[in-house]
Amino acid sequence: MVLLINQYLVQAYRIPTGSMIDTLNIGDHVFVNKLVYGPELLPGLAKLPSPFQPKRNDIIIFESPAYISRGTVFDIAQRVIYMLTLSFVDIDRDEKGEPRVHFLIKRAVGQGGDRFKIENGNMKIMFAGEDRWVDEREYNTARGWNHNITRLVPQENYAVLEAAGKTRGWSESMMSVSQELIGKSAEIERMVYGDIFTFHNARFETLRKAAVHNKRHATRHVREHALGWYIPEGRVFPMGDNRDSSNDGRNFGPVRKSKVLGSGMFIYWPIWRMNSIN
Repeated sequence: MVLLINQYLVQAYRIPTGSMIDTLNIGDHVFVNKLVYGPELLPGLAKLPSPFQPKRNDIIIFESPAYISRGTVFDIAQRVIYMLTLSFVDIDRDEKGEPRVHFLIKRAVGQGGDRFKIENGNMKIMFAGEDRWVDEREYNTARGWNHNITRLVPQENYAVLEAAGKTRGWSESMMSVSQELIGKSAEIERMVYGDIFTFHNARFETLRKAAVHNKRHATRHVREHALGWYIPEGRVFPMGDNRDSSNDGRNFGPVRKSKVLGSGMFIYWPIWRMNSIN
């Protein structure tokens, strides 16, 4: 019964990281609707049909691309124990005794045909068939989506991140770096949180200017600055609501809709956090 419920109806899940703060906090225990998008017949196999598909702004759960299974028998035992204890006991742990992240839960911020780019930590979307970029926050407000997009990096720190990226780019190009740029980039040492994407964008843009013949740098510039990242049809792009501390589609790309296993329903523990997930 536990396996059937977990596989086809409802899955208990404990939030392992802070990537969805403030929507979901570390240690929240949630129920995931496994029926809505069509459950898998067996783990990793074909899914049953469903009239519903993951859409923009849904909270979705999917298997982590980095997860390596320990075998079918172990997976079944882990799921039974995990579900029987309402996700309070997880035997799937790493060498440090920490739970291994099997599933990820994120927000679907983009869908097939969209393009998006990140500017100073803010996401801009170009929807399929449109010719202009739309600020994500403005779009969410217009649609009445009031979830908080958490930012850990103050806007004034982006100038420092860009300076550090340019300094690295010029250094890798074996070219001299101005003292002004070196001094500005040194301020990164005082920062508690950084935005690795802003840093690398500035770095690769500098490398592109220093070696215009290098197709790899030119391709990256087109993808991340001019045309943006493209989401193919049949996929959704997952991102954490905590944008500056999230392992998401920016690292591993869009996720096939067929790989989305369910949708977040509600938080059941701790009691003072009990609420539906939006």
